[in-house]
Amino acid sequence: MSSPTNPNNLARDARRSGVRQEGGEAVAKVIDIIAQLRRLDGAFPKREQRVADYVLANLETIAYQRQSEIAAGAGVSDATVNRFCQTLGCDGFKDFKIRFAQSVAVSLQYLGGPGNDSSVSDQLVAQVFGALVDTLNTARGQLDSAAIQAAIDLLAGARRIIFFGVGGGSANVAREGANRFFRLGIPAEAHSDGYLQRMLASTLEPGDVVFAVSASGSPAELLDSVAIARQYGAQTLSLTKAGSDLALATDITIGVDLPEDQDIFKPSASRLAFTAIVDVLAAGAARKRPERVKEYLRRIRTSLMPLSKDVGPKPIGD
Repeated sequence: MSSPTNPNNLARDARRSGVRQEGGEAVAKVIDIIAQLRRLDGAFPKREQRVADYVLANLETIAYQRQSEIAAGAGVSDATVNRFCQTLGCDGFKDFKIRFAQSVAVSLQYLGGPGNDSSVSDQLVAQVFGALVDTLNTARGQLDSAAIQAAIDLLAGARRIIFFGVGGGSANVAREGANRFFRLGIPAEAHSDGYLQRMLASTLEPGDVVFAVSASGSPAELLDSVAIARQYGAQTLSLTKAGSDLALATDITIGVDLPEDQDIFKPSASRLAFTAIVDVLAAGAARKRPERVKEYLRRIRTSLMPLSKDVGPKPIGD
């Protein structure tokens, strides 16, 4: 039996790596064509390796080339190009083109670009803070004062607020929302698991509020949970992209459409803009119930006194 680490065996096995049966179980097709191409680089049969070299050298244009153009560029036959596609785990050239275009559309922004250079720290500070200021100003110009006031009134009178967000940014904003509102004496919690969101939504009643956060306004988890909560009489509020499915699904919508910076290394400024909007809503809700809120804040601050001797003004909970 030949060695499984032999390059020819590796390429042969990869050619079979589309949907196939192994021990009675289906093996899924490769999704990340770029990673598969790199993994097999140097292990392709000689003529297929020429195709691989050509593809790697022309990542930005391969998706627009015909099979015959790739064959001519690599100096091989059309049949060799087709075998190359099968080696990657695709059904053939057409399947390769579709999968390659999808993979490259996502991958190109992460290939190449700047590395680690500490000498540009001042430029990075200016870039990140500048983008944040620009995004905050953009959001400020898009906010509807009537929607802000309606959201404040709803939240200030809520029996309970459930913040929902999925993914990294929105889930963090949701957690910060719960962190801000429990201090006002309003029971508040945040959840990012889609299954738990659905189950929790089914337990809500009139007087409860679902606050859904999403930069895109499209996650099915949020749309389903909002629909379930409304079915049982809870009111719903969203902080999301204007005109999105989520924006149209809730009773009150704070809609903003914030562009993302093309620099993949820079944190998302929209996340911080969303957090600032949550702060506006929390400050507004606090002012609608000032005496109760001041008492809750006093209690919280007092509970923390044993942990700090500083009695001057400072963030509640540090």
